[in-house]
Amino acid sequence: MRIEEFDALVVGAGLSGLRVGLGLSEGGWNVAVISKVYPVRSHSGAAQGGINAALKNTEAGKDDTPKRHAYDTVYGSDYIADQDAAMLLCEEAPKVVIELESMGTPFSRLESGLIAQRPFGGAGFPRTCYAGDRTGHALLHTLYEQGTRRGVKFFDEYFVIDLITVGESVAGLIALDLNSGELVIFRSELETVILATGGYGRVYDKSTNALINTGDGLGIAFRAGVPMQDCEFVQFHPTTLYGTNILITEGARGEGGFLFNTEGERFMKKYASKAMELAPRDIVARAIDTEKLEGRAFENEYVHLDLTHLGAERIKERLPGIREISMFFAGIDPIDEPIPVQPGQHYSMGGIASKYGGDFGETPLPGLYAIGEASCISVHGANRLGGNSLLETVVFGRYVSKQLLKKGIQRTLSTKDVKKAEELTLQKTEQLLDQWEKNDGKKPIEIKDAMGTTMNTLVGVFRTEEGLTKALNTIRHLQKDFLNVHVSTTDRKFNYGLQHTLELRNMLDIAEVTTYGALWRRESRGGHYRVDFPRRSDEEFLCHSLVYRSADGGLKLETKPVKLGIFEVKERVY
Repeated sequence: MRIEEFDALVVGAGLSGLRVGLGLSEGGWNVAVISKVYPVRSHSGAAQGGINAALKNTEAGKDDTPKRHAYDTVYGSDYIADQDAAMLLCEEAPKVVIELESMGTPFSRLESGLIAQRPFGGAGFPRTCYAGDRTGHALLHTLYEQGTRRGVKFFDEYFVIDLITVGESVAGLIALDLNSGELVIFRSELETVILATGGYGRVYDKSTNALINTGDGLGIAFRAGVPMQDCEFVQFHPTTLYGTNILITEGARGEGGFLFNTEGERFMKKYASKAMELAPRDIVARAIDTEKLEGRAFENEYVHLDLTHLGAERIKERLPGIREISMFFAGIDPIDEPIPVQPGQHYSMGGIASKYGGDFGETPLPGLYAIGEASCISVHGANRLGGNSLLETVVFGRYVSKQLLKKGIQRTLSTKDVKKAEELTLQKTEQLLDQWEKNDGKKPIEIKDAMGTTMNTLVGVFRTEEGLTKALNTIRHLQKDFLNVHVSTTDRKFNYGLQHTLELRNMLDIAEVTTYGALWRRESRGGHYRVDFPRRSDEEFLCHSLVYRSADGGLKLETKPVKLGIFEVKERVY
C-alpha cells in the first residue's frame, strides 16, 4: 500500500473533473485527478450536438437572453429543476462558452466569424453552440490540454473503491491501481473530495453510454450515507442507432431531420404539433415507442430519421460523425437513405444529492462535492434539454473551484484519526476482494445481464406498478446473488473481471434506488412516465426524492422541496 497526499482529490476526468481540477490548480491548490480511464477517453467526448448559451449571434437569436434560456430549462424540466440553480447555469453560459473559445475550442462558425448556433429540442431560440457533431470531443481535449499546462496531477487507470471518512467528514479515498494491482490511499490535506464520475447508464442494456458509465461516484457516496436524489428521472434519447444504440445526435433533427413511421407519416405532428421533431427528448421518445406499440414501427423496433433532403454538402459539413457512424455500424449512408433509430437510455437527471441550503455541488457529507452527471444539483429536473449537459459540467466545475478557493478550507481532522480510518478502510477492502476470489457463486456478467434486461424492460420509457414491483424484487434478488459473486482470476494486475465486479457493486445499488424511486413517484413527469398514473400531480409530487440505505439494509425515502422562483408552475405543452 502507498499513500498519495494532495490538497484536494477529484474523481473523474471528464469535463466536470477537468474544469474543477483546472480551477483549483490555477488557484494554487495541489490537485489530483483520479480516473479509471485516460482523460480523453472519458464519456464527455461522446457528446455530439453542442453546448447551450444565449449569445445573440444570429438574427433568429438576437432577442435571446439567459432568462429565456432559464425559462426553457425550467419548463423543460417539468418544474422539478431548482430555479436558482437553473438561473445560475444560464447566466454563466455565455461566459463559459467564450472562455472555452479563448482556451482553443474550435467552435463551428458563421460567415461573419461568430460562433454558430443550431436549434435544439425544447429551446425557444437556436442557442446550441457546436463543433460540427463532435462538440464534447473538442471540449474534452481543450480542458485536458489546459489542465496539463497548469500542472494538474493525473492518476490514470485508478479505480476508486470507497471514500475514507472520519466521523461526519471526508478525509480521502481508497483506489485500486489497475496497472499494478496495488491498493492506494489518497489523502486530502484540505479534506476536500469532488466526485465527477458521470452517469450510470450501463445499468440498462440499451444505452448510448460508454461501458465505463457505471455510477461509481454514486455508489461510493451512497455507501458513505449520502442520499441519492431524483434517480427515478432517467432520460431516454429518442434517436439511438438501431442494433447498437449508438447516439444519433439531436443535432440531426436540429439541422432539419424528419422522423417517419412505416406509413410514411411525420408522426410527431400527433404528439407535439408545433415543435414536431424538436420537442423535448422525453416527448419524442414516448412518441416513437407509442408508434412501435401501435404497430407503425419498422420490424416492430424502430422508425426512420430522414436526412436525405438536407443534401450531401450540409450533411458532410454539419454531421460528419453521424454519417460515419451510420455507414460503419448500420451500412447506411444518410445522404441516400434514412437512419433506423429507437429510444435508448441516455442520461441520468438524478444523482448524488445536493445539501439542502448548501452551496451548489455541496453534499450533506462535509468536504464532499459532486458535479456533472454524477450529481443532482437539479438544473435538469425531470427532463434535460439537449445542450445543457455539457454546459452543466463546465459551469459547476468552474463554480465549485471558485467557491472552494474563496472559502480557503483549513484542516480540522487529526492525523491520528485519519490514519486509523485509512487502516480500517484498507482492511475492509482487502477482506472484500479476498472474499470475491473465494466465493463460488455467479459470475459478474450473469448478474449484470439480468440487471440490464430488467431495467430496460420494466424501468424504461413506460412504467407500471406491477412492472416496477417485479423489477425491484428481481434487483434485490440479484443483490443477494452478488454477496456470493465469484472473481475467477486472483492476480489483481489489470484484472478486468475484478474491475467489472467493483462496477457491478455500484450499479446494483443505483438500479435499486432508481426502481424504488420510480415505484414511489405515482405520477408522470418528464422522463418518468407511469402508465397507471399518467397525469402530473403537483399537490403530491412537486418535490425531490432522497433515497438512503436504512440501518436494516433496506431503502428509505424522504423528500426535499423544489426551489421555485420567478417561473410560475404550469402545464407543459409543446
